[in-house]
Amino acid sequence: MLLPAKAEVARHLRRYRAWERAMLARPDDRRVRSTFEDAGYTLCVLMGKRCAREAADAAERYLRTTLVTYLREQSGRPLRSSVARRGPPTAAERRSRAGR
Repeated sequence: MLLPAKAEVARHLRRYRAWERAMLARPDDRRVRSTFEDAGYTLCVLMGKRCAREAADAAERYLRTTLVTYLREQSGRPLRSSVARRGPPTAAERRSRAGR
């Protein structure tokens, strides 16, 4: 999974938030709404989300965490404090799955 540079994410998140405030101040202004929607779309593309709010939340999480932590959160895998080494594989793990 490719992720954008944090500086780019921060820049686009600031732009999205600024246009969000402008849109809330002038909801009838079509130019402001259009630019806000463009900023949201760009953030969606950067963060790989379908909704601008989800993209903004993901961008904030990405900026405040390390890359490894962010990727683990996205995959749903639990965080481990250290990598535990398991013993040798069991007989069931050694069996080939070919042909099933």
